[in-house]
Amino acid sequence: MAGPSPATPETPPPDREGPEPAESSGELFAPVSPGIELCYQTWGDPGGEPLLMLMGLSSPLTWWDPDLCSMLARRGFHVITVDNRDVGRSTKLRDRVTRTMLVRAFVSGGRGRAPYSLVDMAHDALGLLDHLGIESAHVVGVSMGGMIAQTLAIEAPERVRSLTSIMSTTGKHTVGWQDPRLMPMLLRPVVPGVEAYEESSVAIWRMIGSPGYPHPDELTRELARATFERGISASGSLRQMMAILTQPDRTRRLHSLRMPALVIHGLADRMVHVSGGRATASAIPGAELLLIEGMGHDLPPALFDTYVDAIARVAGRAQQGKAGSRTP
Repeated sequence: MAGPSPATPETPPPDREGPEPAESSGELFAPVSPGIELCYQTWGDPGGEPLLMLMGLSSPLTWWDPDLCSMLARRGFHVITVDNRDVGRSTKLRDRVTRTMLVRAFVSGGRGRAPYSLVDMAHDALGLLDHLGIESAHVVGVSMGGMIAQTLAIEAPERVRSLTSIMSTTGKHTVGWQDPRLMPMLLRPVVPGVEAYEESSVAIWRMIGSPGYPHPDELTRELARATFERGISASGSLRQMMAILTQPDRTRRLHSLRMPALVIHGLADRMVHVSGGRATASAIPGAELLLIEGMGHDLPPALFDTYVDAIARVAGRAQQGKAGSRTP
């Protein structure tokens, strides 16, 4: 594991002007396994380095900021964002998960039956790559998306050029713990209506967002409104939570990974304690660990340059390794 690199970038002006957004495909659909169709979107040149971006719990592809996607596209990536199953416009399942089942799984250390696993979600991602005719890709995952990305790298290492795990953890229950004050909020019954969803979103992001890079409440409301109108699934969120709570400890299998890896984590993360990031970087041979002061459980625009540079850096390591392997 490379030594941790604490980052304290300066905050740019909030109204900074940048280049025009990269060209986007708009939202498309792909059948990835029996009964599962994923909604996805691409950014940038299809001939660029493929970069699959996986979001977290209850998080649609629209939560990847277009500016971040465009910045990555301008660095030579063909960016692919996706709605995981049970979120956004992708397939919603019908299996029933109750809040009582979640609490039991939480207090028992992961015991319980989940409708599907993170392995299933990783195979959804592989199905999307197959649909797009992509043999291998750089993979970036945030929170639950980081868990899926790690699982994808374990299940099919030949399909992952580089791995970036952001504010995630290994599945070991003694690391990456959640602030216990968050669980009641996450399990609170959903109040119907867009206004209630907006206010709930504001309350959540005030608790888990980056204290060093506060997000204006009105912007949170705008994103929440757009998310609600695009489609939310309260039962889908419970199924995803069950997959998270019943995940195995990946530590031993992460030791087997040989692709270049990067782990990014905020030192102020209350949803997934920074110990999860440290454990992930420690488990993956040669992984770079980037710890960021003031970052919580979100992706502040002020840090986009930091993220893009780091992702490009680890992808560059993969390209150098591939070129070196061809040298006579």
